[in-house]
Amino acid sequence: MDGFLLVNKPVGLTSHDVVYRVKKKLHIDKIGHTGTLDPFASGLLILCLGKATKLAYLFSNLDKAYEGKVVFGNHYDTYDTTGKIVDSKDAIISEESLSDAVSSMIGTYNQLPPMYSAIKKDGRKLYELAREGIEIERETRSVTIDQFSIKSPLIDNAFSFYVHVSKGTYIRSVAVDLAEKLGTFAALSELRRVSVGKYNVLHAKNIEEIENSDIISLDNYFQDTPSIVLNEYMIKLVQNGIYLDQRQIETDQPFLVKNESLENIAYYEVISTNTYKPILIF
Repeated sequence: MDGFLLVNKPVGLTSHDVVYRVKKKLHIDKIGHTGTLDPFASGLLILCLGKATKLAYLFSNLDKAYEGKVVFGNHYDTYDTTGKIVDSKDAIISEESLSDAVSSMIGTYNQLPPMYSAIKKDGRKLYELAREGIEIERETRSVTIDQFSIKSPLIDNAFSFYVHVSKGTYIRSVAVDLAEKLGTFAALSELRRVSVGKYNVLHAKNIEEIENSDIISLDNYFQDTPSIVLNEYMIKLVQNGIYLDQRQIETDQPFLVKNESLENIAYYEVISTNTYKPILIF
């Protein structure tokens, strides 16, 4: 069972909970997820099975889209309403000022990640430190908001939104940064991940519905990846993990190696000019 699963994670479960339940349900030994989704959030969680666990990083590099709800007025330590209120500020926000602030956030900016995040500092995850009451200085990271739209009227100081962002963007920080532009505080009260790259939650299954037939095979995943065909002698070397070079191919893109029967043998990536490393042997 090598491949990927699109899971519709419910609110209340950690990403690890989902991995454990699917592992138990499908009797899979090796399984992992491609990017943490907070317990209070729902939506698309992509799991890697078997040999595909080596490819989890490919998904973390993809853009993502979310739907959610922002509530103004309070600042929470977690940047969402599951945490503790640490500050409050009354502010009258108009539909016009909200629309202007949302529009102004579209583009690239340096975002400060929340303390309650899985980023590691000296080998420890920030949320572990945060739970101990420790707050440390974090480095900002460049993120891009490609689309940010208001999906509901502003009612009771809250509104629903849709946002499409680059890798590494924290939507909880987006809410906090938006509020700062409006001179107040805010937090997420709802969050749902609707897409990761080309994969959409509409094609995901609930945990209890998942079956082996829902697994996206490696052959299917790589169907549009460029490939080269090598002879039997070279295939044996490839299966032993040999690096390839300009004698086999010249490219700046990842590629597959196939045998003369056009079966997938390995997936390679560029590590330097004309040097290619096997990432996965089928």
